[in-house]
Amino acid sequence: MGLQHFLTIIFLFGFAKSQPTIHPFNNTDLQAAIADMRSKSFYGFAMLLQMLNGTSQPSREMTYLMPDDRELSASTISANGIEDFLLSHAIPMPLYFNDLSHFPTGTLVPSGMNSRMIRIHNRGRGDYFVNNAQIVSANVCLSSVIKCHGVDAIIEYD
Repeated sequence: MGLQHFLTIIFLFGFAKSQPTIHPFNNTDLQAAIADMRSKSFYGFAMLLQMLNGTSQPSREMTYLMPDDRELSASTISANGIEDFLLSHAIPMPLYFNDLSHFPTGTLVPSGMNSRMIRIHNRGRGDYFVNNAQIVSANVCLSSVIKCHGVDAIIEYD
């Protein structure tokens, strides 16, 4: 990992700790995020979050990278694997697209899974990738501390 990537990750964690909390996370935030997802037709991802019933780790402040329903219906997610799937499609801090756009190509950011990192490929708003998935719907979740963006594929890891 190059020095630039290391410093970016340090900045990312420092950014998360230095930002004032808008308000503490609660189940209302989760429900507001789910409503935002539904309003933009991300029904499958909203359903996966609801299946965890707000009792699991993916309910905390995060940025979700949501594949569309067509992509979700083609994937195989076991009942026991829902939490891992959601965490592998998340960044463990709330980020608007404008925040993401500051990360240069090649930057590694943590996913919700401790053992997995997401590589940024930033060529501008219309050409922004997280691993293999392109962000196609930015800033879907705006009504809560949870942020989310639509992607065109299930996120793959090396």
